[in-house]
Amino acid sequence: MKAVIMAGGLGQRLRPITKVIPKPLLPLGEHSIVEILIRSLAKAGVRDVFLATNYKSELFFEYFSEPEQFPVNVKISKEDTPLGTAGPLSLLKENLNEPFFVMNGDILTSLDFRKLYDDHKASGADLTIVTKEIETPLQYGVVVSSGNKVLSLEEKPNIKSEINAGIYVISPRILQLIPFNEFKLMTDVVRDAVAAGLEVKKHVLLDYWLDIGQMDNYKKAMGDVSKGLHKFVK
Repeated sequence: MKAVIMAGGLGQRLRPITKVIPKPLLPLGEHSIVEILIRSLAKAGVRDVFLATNYKSELFFEYFSEPEQFPVNVKISKEDTPLGTAGPLSLLKENLNEPFFVMNGDILTSLDFRKLYDDHKASGADLTIVTKEIETPLQYGVVVSSGNKVLSLEEKPNIKSEINAGIYVISPRILQLIPFNEFKLMTDVVRDAVAAGLEVKKHVLLDYWLDIGQMDNYKKAMGDVSKGLHKFVK
């Protein structure tokens, strides 16, 4: 099995620390964010991981300069200009001849990657999106009414939403939707796949998941890892 981790972002919401270290290489306990992802993928049977880099790519080459320290073959792809969350796949097409994982490089999760992969293959999907249900508090109280009659008032209720968790399994035929060396987002690929009549399905994530895109979440991730609340690495 193979995986592509998108690791080229600027990490602007985590500045000033990302002025020195790219977000996927930020430490979480004994490992970096991206290394935790890599070790989780290795447990699922992944043997080749491609890192799509742009910002401070030289630090990725340095971090992975001793390949024997890692449980998979790590290969680093460098973009000359940012290509978005899907464009980098166009540079790797010749290496992706079987269903493969794609994910953002700033995620912490206890997802069972093997089950996700098996479910994708069994479903016959061309593209599987991992989704996560979250609750977001509204900033205002909500009035429930019928005509002019007020039935109730809810003080800043939580609204449930099903979000894209930034993790996918993609079959090779999807790659035809991604032009070579051009900027492309995964959201556009999903829309194009649906419009083309390809099978796009979802995998609902019930396990731990955290987007480490801002400082509060990075602090939470550090705390969760240090407390051993979830099994992230072997």
